[in-house]
Amino acid sequence: MNIIDLHTHTISSGHAYSTFEENVRGAKRSQIKYLGTSDHAVSMPGGPHEFHFVNMSVLPKVIEDINILIGIEANIMDYNGTIDVADDIKERMDYIIASLHPPVITPGNIEENTRSIIEAMKNPDVTIIGHPDDGRYPVDYNQIVQAAKKTNTLLEINNASLNPSGYREGTVENSRTILNLCKEHGVSVIFGSDAHVSYSIGDFTRCVALANEVEFPESLIVNNDFNKLKKYLNSNI
Repeated sequence: MNIIDLHTHTISSGHAYSTFEENVRGAKRSQIKYLGTSDHAVSMPGGPHEFHFVNMSVLPKVIEDINILIGIEANIMDYNGTIDVADDIKERMDYIIASLHPPVITPGNIEENTRSIIEAMKNPDVTIIGHPDDGRYPVDYNQIVQAAKKTNTLLEINNASLNPSGYREGTVENSRTILNLCKEHGVSVIFGSDAHVSYSIGDFTRCVALANEVEFPESLIVNNDFNKLKKYLNSNI
């Protein structure tokens, strides 16, 4: 059973529709035991001010038997993997997701996009690469997977990306490629709901279906055991 969801958004992200408390209720409905809250960093249009992340220490560590983890979805700003998270915020985060977003960075060629992700993974504060499946940013997945193994970074299989009505391109085939390469090289992945409303918290149905299709080993999925995840986190929880 998958009990961890780290990629979730609240109304603070500007284009999500639930409060933090509503997300906690969504986690309870989905039997999530470890809920990460990861609003978009400051460069995303409509996103929160830095003060939002500075003040996250007010959130309880445990709510109704649900463990709360503090995170942020950083934007990869350039082809050198720079992220838009200040040092004083980095040190407050349990984890950082780094992602490519069209409102922030224009898609480059394969070499540029691949370099941007690999350089972001070299940042010791980056825990997860969010939705690396987005075909609008073509990349060399073999290089990405091998860099993930070398840098101890998790690659995300994103449930929202796999929605047939989603706006990212080529996500099913790209996610299939990621899973097959991760299986070949023994690289762990994390499922992310990328929930922008509380009813999507803990929804990994498309991730699970695709993982089953390619016979991806459960031992390489960190969502089902917090002990697997702990070695990737930026804090000692």
